[in-house]
Amino acid sequence: MITHSPLARACAALSDSRAFEVVIIVVIGANAVVLGIETYQHLGAWEPVLRGLEWFFRIVFVAEIAIRILAHGRRPQDFFRHGWNVFDFVVIAAVFVPGLHGDSALLRIVRIARVLRLVRFSPGLRTIVSALLRSLPGIGGFLALAVVTMYLYAMAGWLIFADDFPEQYGTVGHAMVTLFVLLSQENLPDLVAQGIGLSPWTLLYYVSYVLVMVNLLLNILIAVIVNSMEEARRLEITEGLADADGDGIPDEIDRIAVSQRLDDLRTLMAELERDLRIDRERDRA
Repeated sequence: MITHSPLARACAALSDSRAFEVVIIVVIGANAVVLGIETYQHLGAWEPVLRGLEWFFRIVFVAEIAIRILAHGRRPQDFFRHGWNVFDFVVIAAVFVPGLHGDSALLRIVRIARVLRLVRFSPGLRTIVSALLRSLPGIGGFLALAVVTMYLYAMAGWLIFADDFPEQYGTVGHAMVTLFVLLSQENLPDLVAQGIGLSPWTLLYYVSYVLVMVNLLLNILIAVIVNSMEEARRLEITEGLADADGDGIPDEIDRIAVSQRLDDLRTLMAELERDLRIDRERDRA
């Protein structure tokens, strides 16, 4: 069992307190407001004030990271076992890199990235971000299928409309741009009317494209994201439950096992509810 020093226990109590979290959220929000004010020109006497506030934000964020690292006592490396902690550390430490100074675009990007730290304080936002990251492999497969499908329709559109509508279908590139804009369906009536003027059979081209690309493939994309969000939500729920090695940090294998057990329990409850409903119907009969 690891024993922590009084300083580590005090830092842990402070970092886990609600007041500490609220203060950091307020500072991040104020930092976002200052970044917005700096986009205006001719600030005049406000420029020294804004520079002073920037240094104040840096000091507060560095102190926050230091407190959270010290809270781990003799195992400060445990702080970097969580992805959000690594993100916080990199964003805060990046502003002190010697190459980032003055009013460079890279420094502005780093300062803007500090606003993203608000995600860490919201379980709902963390779940959404985790779901998006988990859905990347599925989204990659979807994008490959969507590009191939759109390319085939672009070639067909080039063969059908290239001579009559060169601006929209003169090349495969123009056709793909036209079909990409068509995903919003805003220009669908104009394109359909334009195609029917050429031949009524062109209606099949646009109807099939809308059914395949807009309805079928986009619904598949939504299903991939929803499934990833459900997995991320399960891991978020089980994060504080699975701790097989007793170090206070849930292991991925333990979290998956607990999630599977919860699924089994839900299945068992559903079967029990169905059996009870059947018994009730028999009693009534």
